[in-house]
Amino acid sequence: MYPSNSAHSQDIPYDPLPLTQDPPRDSIYNDPPSPHASGFETPPVEMSYFSDTMPPGAAPPRFLGAALYDDPSNRYRDSFASQNTQNTFRTALSAANSSVYALNPGTAGAEHSGAYHDDPHDPEYNPSSGQGAGSDTRYLAEKRSAYTVPRIKSKRGFIIAGSILAAVIVLVAVVVPIYFVVIKPKSSNNSSVSPSSPTSTSTSPGQPASVAVVTGGDGSTITMEDGTNFTYSNPFGGTWYWDPQDPFNNNAQAQSWTPALNQTFGFGTDKIFGVNLGGWLTTEPVSWYHAPALYQKYPQAVDEWTLSQAMAADTASGGLSQLETHYQTFITEQDFAEIAGAGLNFVRIPLPYWAIEVRSGEPFLPKTSWTYFLKAIQWARKYGLRINLDFHALPGSQNGWNHSGKLGTVNVLYGPMGIANAQRSLDYIRIIAEFISQPEYKDVVVIFGITNEPQGTSIGRDALSRYYMQAYNYVREASGTGEGNGPFISYHDGFLGLPQWADWLPNADRIALDDHPYICFDSQSSAPMSSYAQTPCTTWGSTMNTSMGAFGLTAAGEFSNAVTDCGLYVNGVGLGTRYEGNYTPGTWPVIGSCTPWTDWQTWDSTMKSGIQQFALASMDALQNWFFWTWKIGNSSTSGVVEAPQWSYQLGLQNGWMPTDPRVASGTCANQGIWSPPLQAWQTGGAGAGQIAATVTASYTWPPAQISNAGAVSLLPSYTPTGTVATLPPPTFTYSSGSSVKTANAGDGWQNPSDTASGMVAIATCSYLNPWVGNAAPPSPLCSSGAAARAIPDPLITGFPRRQS
Repeated sequence: MYPSNSAHSQDIPYDPLPLTQDPPRDSIYNDPPSPHASGFETPPVEMSYFSDTMPPGAAPPRFLGAALYDDPSNRYRDSFASQNTQNTFRTALSAANSSVYALNPGTAGAEHSGAYHDDPHDPEYNPSSGQGAGSDTRYLAEKRSAYTVPRIKSKRGFIIAGSILAAVIVLVAVVVPIYFVVIKPKSSNNSSVSPSSPTSTSTSPGQPASVAVVTGGDGSTITMEDGTNFTYSNPFGGTWYWDPQDPFNNNAQAQSWTPALNQTFGFGTDKIFGVNLGGWLTTEPVSWYHAPALYQKYPQAVDEWTLSQAMAADTASGGLSQLETHYQTFITEQDFAEIAGAGLNFVRIPLPYWAIEVRSGEPFLPKTSWTYFLKAIQWARKYGLRINLDFHALPGSQNGWNHSGKLGTVNVLYGPMGIANAQRSLDYIRIIAEFISQPEYKDVVVIFGITNEPQGTSIGRDALSRYYMQAYNYVREASGTGEGNGPFISYHDGFLGLPQWADWLPNADRIALDDHPYICFDSQSSAPMSSYAQTPCTTWGSTMNTSMGAFGLTAAGEFSNAVTDCGLYVNGVGLGTRYEGNYTPGTWPVIGSCTPWTDWQTWDSTMKSGIQQFALASMDALQNWFFWTWKIGNSSTSGVVEAPQWSYQLGLQNGWMPTDPRVASGTCANQGIWSPPLQAWQTGGAGAGQIAATVTASYTWPPAQISNAGAVSLLPSYTPTGTVATLPPPTFTYSSGSSVKTANAGDGWQNPSDTASGMVAIATCSYLNPWVGNAAPPSPLCSSGAAARAIPDPLITGFPRRQS
């Protein structure tokens, strides 16, 4: 707001002159900064006041008219002052450096006010001036031509115009409802669009296109693809943007403090406030509390492998298509809108390898989840959110846990199929990197977590480091090097601890370290929630701050509000809880009943306040974070959420999550918070990608040997002679005149020079099942007619303790 001043002229809006060049000038003038054009890409700015006195020795400012073409002198010219010359901006009050003084002679120190006139001495505008009409006013010709005073119209003309306008309004009021209530629904019902299709609604040739609202802010109405509406709630100045005719527009902004997608996110300076979309595109037994009905229908299911088998056998219920119903309904566009409205600016989306393909004997629903990841990109773009794509489930399993696809043993970089599975996984990393590095997607998918929670304690740091180095090469070959070229590459610490990765891969281009700090899977306690108020600060704060300096960008890819392992199937199907002393494997003392920790409907203000304080401390200690998870579905038996401390959405709705994550700042007192910025090479600036040859030589691929298998040369491996799968882009069609056009969405492959073939089996060699676990390698390794070995019973892999 600007202070009012009756001594200055009123706000008179007018359009700028249609000039295309500046007049010549003989002396230097210190022009004040000009306001840039407004819009979503460059939001309006407010101009500050300028001095009311002419700077000593400064040449008079120039008026943008033709006057000074004819008279290039710097003398003052006649005019009155103006303000608010363009509706979007506020300019200075009448001052020595405003254009008015180029039109008023001999008034260097005067202040001009009143309505704007071309010439205060011209009788045409100021009859009381006493000046004759013969004064030289030819320098005003162009200005008067551009701002001709409208003729005074009779009342009859206003009445006629008003009648016409009223008739038009009535016509619109009748036609528009008929169109949306009768015509449009019929048109929609006559068109069949697959629920998995990300194609936007388009206009058929010859059909008149309606003017659609493509942007809005807090309180605006959103119409989703299915025609349902909701009101966008974003108290933080966020704006959504979606134009079907411009589907890759990045004007949206999640909040006023978060850079819009068409602006650079300052990693290390701008904070990541993120949330996981767990249990959506990668299901897991934990998904019994993410989407309980999905698993509870099939009691024999303990992971997505067994869930897929059970669904495929249940043809009466739709078979594997039931998974697509889950994709359609568990997370929708409205979730993305609510996430932005909650003050969050990132989503981390777990994606499994079967989003790309499956091979013989693998029961997963192939490729369909990729279609919904494309929807996620579209929705994130619409609401200004950025995506951390997390490669969550690898062939063979990188950790042996249910969320890797199959409960059992580690088979990536570990065991007889460890190298073959790693080769295949690296192929998938390459395929994903090629897609998300395309210009249509690189500003939305800005982080790529290449492997979720590998069991580094089993695999070993050497083999894991070599795998990470090879993944780096694949991603940067696809994306190129430097800021704006593809995503940050995020590496999980492998449960080895953040200090183990200090100074790893110096000068690598845009790499990040991912930590998942949970306290609920360690020893259990019956201490009240309020006693954990500073636990995140003292447990995580110092380590995260140190890693930001010693490694670079460090973020918590997962954390929750849970301080016990209570919650429906938090540990898995039928595995019990440590808190109640019935967890398998191991022997655990009974601490108490889980009911007080899960019965959120009875929580009092003290409990809710304690959880919120823990959340705030976690956010401040971690600095850059992704809460696990956004949403948990209701149990199909109790009808309510039974793992409440894992749901960000439920916490918002019931008062134990902060409505503005920024308020967390300062919760951890005297924790030595790391001070930005990151070094230039860490964010894609000078020196990025210039890794010393001695460093890369120490991480050659593949390793000479791997754990639980021995020499790699004696193990099954693949060869690069296969066809590489390419991820398909979405299809967006739009009307242009009488024709329908398709927007360019890329071809799925950023670097056309990346022509290496895919890793496939060698015809004359033998292979074990990718999930074989502990077994001897085939002998002989390569001979005709060898068969894959049977899959043993799964072994439960315990949660590793993080090394310090």
